[in-house]
Amino acid sequence: MTFNALTIDVEDYFMVSAFTDIVRFEDWHTYESRVKKNTYTILELLESHGVKATFFVLGWVAEQCPDVIRAISSAGHEIACHGYNHRLIYNMTQEDFREDIRKSKRILEDLTGNIVIGYRATSFSIVRETQWALDILIEEGYLYDSSIFPIHHDRYGFPEAGRFPYMITRPQGTIGEFPPSTYRIMNQNIPVAGGGYLRFLPLMLTKAALRSINKKEHQPCILYFHPWEIDTEQPRLQGRFISRMRHYLNLSSTLPKLNNILTEFKFQPLNTFPRLIT
Repeated sequence: MTFNALTIDVEDYFMVSAFTDIVRFEDWHTYESRVKKNTYTILELLESHGVKATFFVLGWVAEQCPDVIRAISSAGHEIACHGYNHRLIYNMTQEDFREDIRKSKRILEDLTGNIVIGYRATSFSIVRETQWALDILIEEGYLYDSSIFPIHHDRYGFPEAGRFPYMITRPQGTIGEFPPSTYRIMNQNIPVAGGGYLRFLPLMLTKAALRSINKKEHQPCILYFHPWEIDTEQPRLQGRFISRMRHYLNLSSTLPKLNNILTEFKFQPLNTFPRLIT
């Protein structure tokens, strides 16, 4: 039986990249926080299915909600790094990026007592122009990354990158890569990895794609979602139309779809995939 990986990017609704034009980091503390409640709901869902997952946590969230991070770790899930304050890598200098991942790693390790070995960039912002981030991740002790999404997108994407877990060799060493899942149609990679794609696509199509990846291509699926995606009662922000559509469409479908997928497919944390994590 093929095992897959379920990953959760732990951030709040007002932290997403699509709303940075109307929400400043300096004002985060003024918004109603809902990440704690939503994350506990996710933990209950995973417990009901006996599933362990990887939680990519923002350092800022960990500072504000240390009890949540300890609860995730105590439940046997992997804690990995999502940066400190959700900045896009292509808007950062190399020095800024190094400090960001070093600070977040320290916060998470101090809270859990476990070594953090995994990283996911804000909005999958390791792209062709920011591959230098991989060298810094290696230097800072990370063993794997899950930021390179092999698709075309207006804000991210590395279409020619590999679709399935692989090792990347860089001047500073090697690092494992876990790309979010895609389905191949007419020489194009179609994203089916979760997040908005889970909400937008009919469940039947999502499950068919996951089955094909597992049974026909004999590869694991890497799925992701965010705590705010299960929250139909979150405050509505007045961003651009495209941002609001991507963020709010079909929020009510997330939990039922996840429950169905967790019933049929097997999942484990990324740090338990021995082929890459050595």
